[in-house]
Amino acid sequence: MSYAEVLLPLAVVGTYTYAIPADMTLETGMRVLVPFGRKKIYTAIVTRIHDIKPTGYDVKEIFATLDDHPIVRHPQLKFWDWIADYYLCTTGEVYRAAVPTGLKVESETFVAVNPEFEEDASTPLTDRERALLDYAAQRDRTQIAELARITGFKGVERTVSHLLDYGAMLVSERVVDNYRPKTERCVRLTLAPEQKEELNAFFDQVGKAPKQEKLLLAYLDLSHWLQGTPKEVRKDDLLQRADVSQQVLDAAVKKGIFEIYKREINRFAQATEQEPQLPTLSAEQSRAYGEIHQSWGTHDITLLRGVTSSGKTAIYIHLISDALRHGNSVLYLVPEIALTTQLTQRLRKHFGDKLLVYHSRFNDNERVDIWKRLLASHDPCVVIGVRSSIFLPFAKLGLVIVDEEHDASYKQQDPAPRYNGRNAALILAKMHGAKTLLGSATPAIEVYHRALAGQYGLVELTQRYGDITMPDVQVIDLQDARHRKEMTGMFSNALIRRCREALKAGEQIILFQNRRGYAPMVRCKQCDWIPKCQNCDVTLTYHKHTRNLICHYCGYTISLPTVCPVCGMPSIEILGYGTERIHDDIETIFEGEKISRMDLDTTRSKSAYDRIIDEFSKHRTNILVGTQMVTKGLDFDAVSVVGILNADNMLSFPDFRSHERGFDMLEQVAGRAGRAHKQGTVLIQTSNQQNPVIQFVINHDYLGFYQYELAQREQFGFPPFTRIIDIYIKHHDQNITQQIALGYAALLRQIFGTRVLGPQPPVVARVQTYYIRKITLKLELNASLTKVKKLLRDSYVTLLTNTPAAKAARIYYDVDPV
Repeated sequence: MSYAEVLLPLAVVGTYTYAIPADMTLETGMRVLVPFGRKKIYTAIVTRIHDIKPTGYDVKEIFATLDDHPIVRHPQLKFWDWIADYYLCTTGEVYRAAVPTGLKVESETFVAVNPEFEEDASTPLTDRERALLDYAAQRDRTQIAELARITGFKGVERTVSHLLDYGAMLVSERVVDNYRPKTERCVRLTLAPEQKEELNAFFDQVGKAPKQEKLLLAYLDLSHWLQGTPKEVRKDDLLQRADVSQQVLDAAVKKGIFEIYKREINRFAQATEQEPQLPTLSAEQSRAYGEIHQSWGTHDITLLRGVTSSGKTAIYIHLISDALRHGNSVLYLVPEIALTTQLTQRLRKHFGDKLLVYHSRFNDNERVDIWKRLLASHDPCVVIGVRSSIFLPFAKLGLVIVDEEHDASYKQQDPAPRYNGRNAALILAKMHGAKTLLGSATPAIEVYHRALAGQYGLVELTQRYGDITMPDVQVIDLQDARHRKEMTGMFSNALIRRCREALKAGEQIILFQNRRGYAPMVRCKQCDWIPKCQNCDVTLTYHKHTRNLICHYCGYTISLPTVCPVCGMPSIEILGYGTERIHDDIETIFEGEKISRMDLDTTRSKSAYDRIIDEFSKHRTNILVGTQMVTKGLDFDAVSVVGILNADNMLSFPDFRSHERGFDMLEQVAGRAGRAHKQGTVLIQTSNQQNPVIQFVINHDYLGFYQYELAQREQFGFPPFTRIIDIYIKHHDQNITQQIALGYAALLRQIFGTRVLGPQPPVVARVQTYYIRKITLKLELNASLTKVKKLLRDSYVTLLTNTPAAKAARIYYDVDPV
């Protein structure tokens, strides 16, 4: 008897052993259906096959296989193990995040009446149980939730459990495969190619139906049927070529001339195969391109620090072409879905159908198609996508490019695994023996520190492409403007004047406000009542287009009241500005101008990004209002003015990375100005123009900011001089949350001493009815992470023993938080 170790898509530690039926052939990486628990079926992945029979329990058999070939490739399982180990979660959680839902067949529990059951004295049923059986009998098989809905009974699960124990009901499992392939209708003759003589009979049949005759001739032309090797013919192509209606085809099918069938197709339309037309590199770009190749001779990882609009993408294209020419695939990571829109259009021109796009706005069927395409082909390709792209089954990965590597969007927050896509990509590349290029105008402090220390190669581009001058950054003092009454809402007169000049010259404007919605809060002017979320410790954001107050953490929604529910006065006022309110004010200030808005509310569909960017690129809109989505790598030639409406919000967050995030965002959004033909202008509105970060932005001085920030980090012991692990404790009861957090912190202090900080509530101390406490563990760089993680796990076991309430709490770890 052979046995298989299988990985389940659950937050359970390790793998489980199942017996392999004698008639089943398995390979590592294949999917199998296995029973788990009492009555559930899951799709597991085979991780190992062996002949060692487990002892101490009865081994269950695998139900069935779902594949003829593995759906994961080397080194995917090894990569999953690394993520689970480093980010302190289970490999099952990684599997659940990595594989599209359509490849994880699940089961739905159904119950049915047992036809052999007979009630007797040993199994007396209650009236409620008999009624439930009667309802179930009428429906053959049904779900428990459906029984509860139809009967209106409470506690149906307990009643069904009793009936199962009596044998009056049976549990049946219906395996549900969520994946649906995309198909198209094709047409073929009902004759085989060798039956050419019988084709005359078909022409006789359509002799008095000229439209059907046109259809037959069009088919022979499109299919090359007479040549003996017929091609598949799409129904729509045939009808278009013959210029006839569907009814004509239906009549020919009825006569037995044609048959219509479905074929499975890839969802992604592919461009015609073409020779790449590579962009011409300037002298500076050519130097950087050569230095990158030279750097890869001694370092597998190289950082390209290039100022905004220095032409990093053109260098990427040349490096991608090199990799493809050597038969290697390329992974091109970007932090935001919005970036894939412009890049896809640009890369498609160079690489045609070798380009694949992968991100979370694709539906599950589309993601399954990409996964299957990569499995089916060993041909080199380019995958452009966001952080989840690292989980795809690459055949021969030769190059990984992480664009805008500094961006916090690479970090997955919830649910587990809480991985950093950039850092995980470095490990993925190492496992494949691939080279990695990190690119940014404002590299992460830790990354630049490693590059200067010689751990990574370093190549720098300090000039914009075409020798365009860096944008002129001007600061507008909001306190002074308000004092002089030179403000219209959130807009200073200086900003309005400069925008009018740009519009008059036929140029475009980007306005940046890193807060979506209409206003961040509303308040009663009489009693100071402020509506807050009932599930989270946050104020509700007002969205004018729906007249709703919405929590951006849990989605809790209420209508905007017309009178205060506390004092009963009609004195509700709206405070602050989000992108929706900025958009409305701009329409009033610049009457008649075409304006678009890019934030989470306007980009909920995958096509919304394309539409907004396309409209702005083609001057159908001239003013773009947006959140941080507009700061990241977008390239618009005609943008001459960028307005940052409130820089202070980004620089005052209580976090050691707030200055770095603020500098990155300000410098990146400033880089959208004046990219093609002339110097642009950036206007920063702030109430604290003496903030050193703003001074560094004015001078575009990344090196000065890096040295300033590094000194701060060293003084207070933050990365890159230490490593941080945040531990979160969540529970529905505030007192229990605090008790568990204090107990866990005390246990950790016995081991790690002063390296343990907290517990303390985070900025938002309650989310989705869970109270939250955070413990921070600050470790030396030379500390053994393997040992640290073992000590954390041991401490957690001790906590469960000492504090039984901890079993009901959610405790998780955030390694290298951003």
